Amino acid sequence: MLTAHDELLCHQLPTTFDHTDQSDLRWVERIVMYGFDTSGDVTVMTGMARYPNRNVTDAYAMVSRRGGETRVVRVSSQIDAAPVGLGAYSIGPYTYSVEEPLRRTRATLRGNEHGLELDLVLTAEFPAYEQTPAFHRTRGRVQENARRFYQNGNLSGHIVIDGDRIDIDPHRWWFGRDHSWGVRNGPGGGSLPDGTEMQPGEIPDGVLYYMGIFEFDDELVHFAQREDSEGRRTQFEGEIVHRLADGGSSSPIIDVDHDLKFRDDLRVISGGTFDVHRDDRTTSSIEVTPICDFWPGLAGYQEFRGYASGYWRGTDFIDGFTIDASDAEAIRPVSFVSETLCEVQMDGTVGHGLVEMVFVGAYPRYGYTGW
Repeated sequence: MLTAHDELLCHQLPTTFDHTDQSDLRWVERIVMYGFDTSGDVTVMTGMARYPNRNVTDAYAMVSRRGGETRVVRVSSQIDAAPVGLGAYSIGPYTYSVEEPLRRTRATLRGNEHGLELDLVLTAEFPAYEQTPAFHRTRGRVQENARRFYQNGNLSGHIVIDGDRIDIDPHRWWFGRDHSWGVRNGPGGGSLPDGTEMQPGEIPDGVLYYMGIFEFDDELVHFAQREDSEGRRTQFEGEIVHRLADGGSSSPIIDVDHDLKFRDDLRVISGGTFDVHRDDRTTSSIEVTPICDFWPGLAGYQEFRGYASGYWRGTDFIDGFTIDASDAEAIRPVSFVSETLCEVQMDGTVGHGLVEMVFVGAYPRYGYTGW
């Protein structure tokens, strides 16, 4: 089927843009925007996903306020077969648009019966930068084969919750986005069933995955690492990125060490340090002080209240709810992936950022002996 994208001179396969090169039901293209008022008063996560082999596209908006009150709206439909313009994608009241490629994006949620609206514009302060390709295979089957890029910038716009309007002050907000595509593993589409009578997957003794994105006055520090239960590294990426106004240069991080502390009720970081080893052989220690947490599982990254991203829910699905995210028991079912927004200190400078984490199973170094 022809779409507007087929007008572009950028085909990579001898087919139309509505197809991927494979039929894996987990194949997904996803965008997400996330950040917080650095006072900790308000946290926002919003995004959209497209599953071409499921004919499903969905989106969400999630806003948390100090104290834990979290409002979530989730929408889902089939992938629109009608002719559409380039760079804008809508599902019900939700629209994501690329206003300037690799420079400015916008997410809007119009008024709806669940009392949450938003209009957010992210304008790049740093260049977009690529993730190291993620490829993993287990028992003869591709577990993950995906790419991604990240970008941080200034946020403008507003949020409305039950008529209460919150105007964004760009000087108080830390905000970023990422855009990924391919076969995913785990929450966010990768955990959806894609067949029966299959050999069970391998169950590791333990896994620690963490990602840090920390913004300072003159540079952005990004790293991500996966480890097994003994701390052996299975994947790593790391980069220092400078502001566009300063040329937007980048340099690699060659290693990261960690010394972390965790909450008693959930495996969520409560403090600690990351030692970042740069390619010039210098080391910077980043001290992390959490401000607030948010939980992608509520928005569809895990099944919650009968819904997960990628599920077929018809052509005009919308739901919404409010939950107390400070209640560990309420959050526990969606605690597989945690996002902790932080104040950070490095080399005498103060910044803000995000620690994303998946931490399950045994990890004796931190006192965990099993699942």
